[in-house]
Amino acid sequence: MPAALIILLITLVTIAFRQVGKMSIPIWLIMATGAFATLVFQQITPLQAILAIEPNVMIYLFGVFLIAQAAEESGYLEHLTHRLFYYSHTGKQALVIIIFVLGLSTVLLMNDTIAIIGTPLILQLCKSQRPLIKPLLFALAFSITIGSAMSPVGNPQNLLIAVKGEMSSPFLDFIRPLIIPTLLNLFICYFLIYLVYKETLDAPLEKVTPTPISEHRTVLLVRISLMIMVFLVLAKIVLDSIHSPLRINFSYIAILAALPLFLSHQIWFFIKKLDWGTLIFFASTFVLMQSVWDSGFFQRNINHYNIAFMNPAVILLLSIVLSQFISNVPLVALYLPLLTHHSYDNSQLLTLAIGSTISGNLSILGAASNIIIIQNSENRGVKGFGFFEFIKLGAPLTLITILIYSYFL
Repeated sequence: MPAALIILLITLVTIAFRQVGKMSIPIWLIMATGAFATLVFQQITPLQAILAIEPNVMIYLFGVFLIAQAAEESGYLEHLTHRLFYYSHTGKQALVIIIFVLGLSTVLLMNDTIAIIGTPLILQLCKSQRPLIKPLLFALAFSITIGSAMSPVGNPQNLLIAVKGEMSSPFLDFIRPLIIPTLLNLFICYFLIYLVYKETLDAPLEKVTPTPISEHRTVLLVRISLMIMVFLVLAKIVLDSIHSPLRINFSYIAILAALPLFLSHQIWFFIKKLDWGTLIFFASTFVLMQSVWDSGFFQRNINHYNIAFMNPAVILLLSIVLSQFISNVPLVALYLPLLTHHSYDNSQLLTLAIGSTISGNLSILGAASNIIIIQNSENRGVKGFGFFEFIKLGAPLTLITILIYSYFL
């Protein structure tokens, strides 16, 4: 067995059992240690490690994380919470907003970004009603996973598929075949959570009045950044749909949208408070997975056992199962070269996108956005959801949603 694969397995086991007494080892630190180990044991050279990190994905993440951080620190997020849930008078009505507004917002903004924004938003909403926190956090986790499935910028693995798969019109290639099953699955998500938490969600909602905004200049810059991002994403959709030779790179969208924030006197504070752990996690993942791929272990075994890795059913099954062990981004980083080194089409790329994305609803280890929600909650002194709690609700939801997507694909 190659040393790179042994390092990967040790990394995954450490992630699964990262709770040591009352201390929890950060996932990004574990992944970074694994990536560093591949360099120490010469499974990958420093130059190969640098080249393995996908710059488009990293720049996009940096840009959207910076906007999200500025929105929270400036107090704009608190006021956005008040406006968003202004007409919500029960937990049931708030559930609708979270699933269909936040869930579908991942079409334009990455699910990790909505996880970062949505978690404090929900905690702010439920300040005086703590029993509501759990069902609404479940709604956030499940809906941003489902909603992100139909967008090339909905989550990091879809972005990786769109970039590495060289799709000609990424937004159209994703949205056209996936919009109907995605909407159906969001309705199923709503009914499942409401069925389990009916008594809690039917209770009246007590809302807290937001603190007056003091940083008006920063809030204005955040609004401008969000408008630029939405405009550029819409422009990309239009340009892709008419097959224009002019292309807007995903990384350009995020970095151009974040530029206004550099006019804020708080910019270095925002950068300091940025979720660097998640960025390190993704960069380390690229390095570790590249070392495993370069070992040739998977290629040899697939050929030896004649695994039909190009078959849509096999892609779906492998991506769902393996994502629980190596998470969806590492899985896609490993699986994509198998497809791109052979004759493939968009249907196989979309199947990989669906399997690797919806796997995030099976367990908390299936998606980075789940970890973000848990860590954001715990950082604010609130326990999110447990490992087995998540599976109990997520397993039936995953089964139903996969069956619906399979029918439409």
